[in-house]
Amino acid sequence: MSSPTFIRQVFSGPCDFKLGIADLVQLPPSAIPEIAFAGRSNVGKSSLINALMGRKIAHVSHTPGRTQQLNFFDVGGHFWLVDMPGYGYAKVSKTLKKNWNEVLRDYLKGRPNLRVVFLLIDSRHGLKENDLEMMQMLDKAAVSYRIILTKSDEPKPSDLEKVKQDVETKIKKHPAAFPEAYPVSSWKNNGIEELREMVLTLI
Repeated sequence: MSSPTFIRQVFSGPCDFKLGIADLVQLPPSAIPEIAFAGRSNVGKSSLINALMGRKIAHVSHTPGRTQQLNFFDVGGHFWLVDMPGYGYAKVSKTLKKNWNEVLRDYLKGRPNLRVVFLLIDSRHGLKENDLEMMQMLDKAAVSYRIILTKSDEPKPSDLEKVKQDVETKIKKHPAAFPEAYPVSSWKNNGIEELREMVLTLI
């Protein structure tokens, strides 16, 4: 377990945008551990990344499908944080969607230093069809992933618990998934400290 001082040093220290890529040819080799964040468009991914880092590094947009590339941030040389394109946005062309899927698939299969993917699920809605597709992609690539339930301050506690239990029942069938789902709230900072500690444990 990391000390509170070390956690604070890492997440309040340098965090620099490294590069954004839409083609893996652009991606430099790296031995630094990577932690990636994935989720449906408007699931609150950018907000969570900003809450995790305690500052605005990822662009928060109310326009779905805004993140259209893999964005890499160097967190003080400790790890690279990877903001993956949001999926499930209906207005994206089939060609673009196919290209994103190919980039994601190639990245997941070909990045040995990728420690984990945090898969963000809206706690108000639970797992959707495209979330299950993403989970299958992660299973197939044999990439470890953990479910993060975003916007957990919005549902009633009983509804949140119901969604959590439902998600945890379904992820038992997915070999690469961690068996527990973690509720967080970027707005109220609920679960953010635990997520920071989790990141440092995984790297």
